[in-house]
Amino acid sequence: MRLIYFDHSATTPLDPRVRAAMEPLLADVFGNPSSLHTAGREARAAVDRARSQVAELLHAGPGEIVFVAGGTEADNLAIIGALSASGPPSGHLVVSAIEHPAVLATCEHLRRSGVAVTEVPPDADGILDPAAVAEAIRPDTRLISVMAANNVVGTLQPIAAIGAIARGHGVLFHTDAVQALGKVPIDVSTMHIDLLSMSAHKLHGPKGIGALFVRKGVALAPIVHGGGQERGLRSATENVAGIAGFGCAAAIASDGMASEATRLVALRDRILDTLASALPHAYLIGHRYKRLPGHICLGIAGYEGETIKLLLALDEAGIAVSTGSACSAHHAGEPSSILLAMGFDPIRARGSLRITLGRFNTDAEVDRFLELLPRAVAALRPLAHQAQLERSLC
Repeated sequence: MRLIYFDHSATTPLDPRVRAAMEPLLADVFGNPSSLHTAGREARAAVDRARSQVAELLHAGPGEIVFVAGGTEADNLAIIGALSASGPPSGHLVVSAIEHPAVLATCEHLRRSGVAVTEVPPDADGILDPAAVAEAIRPDTRLISVMAANNVVGTLQPIAAIGAIARGHGVLFHTDAVQALGKVPIDVSTMHIDLLSMSAHKLHGPKGIGALFVRKGVALAPIVHGGGQERGLRSATENVAGIAGFGCAAAIASDGMASEATRLVALRDRILDTLASALPHAYLIGHRYKRLPGHICLGIAGYEGETIKLLLALDEAGIAVSTGSACSAHHAGEPSSILLAMGFDPIRARGSLRITLGRFNTDAEVDRFLELLPRAVAALRPLAHQAQLERSLC
């Protein structure tokens, strides 16, 4: 049975073209990029080429890209580095209440160091009001951090408007673009972005490699110390093969973004339109249109406590989906902090099913999913039946 993979927000399969780009760097071109001999210069050339490819995806300069181990490290470097640029962490930080744990846990770490943090909640569609962000700014605010797209709900944030507000107040603006990169257009200049976090494995690149865009002139304190690689911001011998794979993945995404987005929106909308009649008690969580092209966050009224069983039933049938963020899987069954922040009650906040489509998904796979999901739901007992049973036992 061939796996139908509908969990691209967790990670994406490696594109064969990316694998081919990485293979020479895993075998023949093995030098240390800091070495001056031929093998080192070949490795350095591969890193420089990838840096340009990643920068082009953002309309940035190659010198503004710092390679790191992934999105979590990029978030940490951006936030801790910005607030520590002139000494121990200090000042005030504004974030959204629905950030990835890589941001929120970093904020909690900074709170313990005396940094003040304001979390701005979204509306019921999972979108921040830029005016609410502006109201949270204080005289000592040093950084605003708002993700470009939410990993659980899929909603797109108005980062250009928020970036303009930050720029107008003389405050640095960071966005975690791990979910959005390569799926929707990002221009760091027109969106007034100073710092932007990325991860290759979310756009059909390899795991273990990410990057941080650092606008020219923005001062950061490094969080990893050593030999001074990556302009002194991330000391460690570069992961040359991973970097080359990231560059190739970025180039592929850049070339095909518009057509791929159109294709994924069509698949996404077919799922939603079909479920509207085949599963009328299902409901979309998050804004209907202001969302990532292939992202669906689905609730099923009365079955919110049964989504783990639903996931396992689909998995047994060969379909991989999730119940939320892969990074929060160890909290499965607990109410989602994202949905709670959007105003969901604790019962409904336990019950989302995340279906995220990607480059290699087909119409036939969507057909199979639409055939199996209503059957899987029909085999479950809704919460109302459980409550009635519990009352009869009392």
